[in-house]
Amino acid sequence: MENSPRGRLESVNLRDTWTTEDRGFTSWLARPENLGMLAETLGVELKLEAREQPVGPYRADLLCKQIGSDAWVLIENQLERTDHTHLGQLLTYAADLEAVTIIWIAASFSDKHSAALDWLNRITDDDFRFFGIEIELWRIGNSPAAPKFNVVSKPNDWSRSLARSARAVEDAELSETQKWQRKYWDALHRELNESNGPIVGNKAPQPDNYMEYSVGRTEFSLRATVKQRDAQIQAALYIEADDDKAFFGLLERDKEAIESDFGEHLDWQKLPQNQASRIALTHDEVDPTAEADWPRQHQWLANKLNALHRVFAPRIVKLDAADWRDDDRAPED
Repeated sequence: MENSPRGRLESVNLRDTWTTEDRGFTSWLARPENLGMLAETLGVELKLEAREQPVGPYRADLLCKQIGSDAWVLIENQLERTDHTHLGQLLTYAADLEAVTIIWIAASFSDKHSAALDWLNRITDDDFRFFGIEIELWRIGNSPAAPKFNVVSKPNDWSRSLARSARAVEDAELSETQKWQRKYWDALHRELNESNGPIVGNKAPQPDNYMEYSVGRTEFSLRATVKQRDAQIQAALYIEADDDKAFFGLLERDKEAIESDFGEHLDWQKLPQNQASRIALTHDEVDPTAEADWPRQHQWLANKLNALHRVFAPRIVKLDAADWRDDDRAPED
């Protein structure tokens, strides 16, 4: 569709959305779905333990635990450019705790402050990790502002640490099916990283039959699924929201343009009995347990997941359930 209109990404000032750091941004980040976006950027799972937690003479904005290891994670927020005061607070947190991961979130990082975090990661032992994260907001037209976290500083061995954490669960505690599932997703993540698409394989591979990936909006996700019994693999956009049928209907209304942009037909599944809907592609007659065939399967999954992201991410950020009316509803199949 060469002549179809295209939106333009526009940067949004952080202060236009969050007027204060504590009641604004920190309150927003503390919500599970938003903390989950940050955790996905780092490739870990986080559980909120407390807000404004005293640490020495200061109060950490958010205190979390890393699921799977129970390690402490402190998050310090700034809606401005980094400064020496916040750097001093981070050093105080590290001095007062025996082991901790510290995440410094700011609108932007000066070169000297990102260099300071890199230096701290070099000189401290493995019990301490320092991350620098820049937060951005973007919108297309009048769409809601969408957050984006960018890692500007991280421990040198973080990728290797993630791999070790992913295997922290002893094999003896997993069934044979769970073992190959975790190995299957680990190999998919290597393919995703090599494909250089919008989806990266920085998540810990799970001993389950599916993996979820962010598509830029809460209550929407991309999912890769293996169906051993049906000899299938699947890539899909999932909508899990109170208004999932409205969102699904708005997308289905644009079905022809979406499929033209995607380049093939999609399987539109409203799932009327569920509080969820999905738009999927399925590859039949495959054996997910056949490791020799994994390169072909993973190439297909990576290609479809990245294509789904490319086609749907700019559309779902503009969706408003209020635009859907009962008389718009398509007839049931």
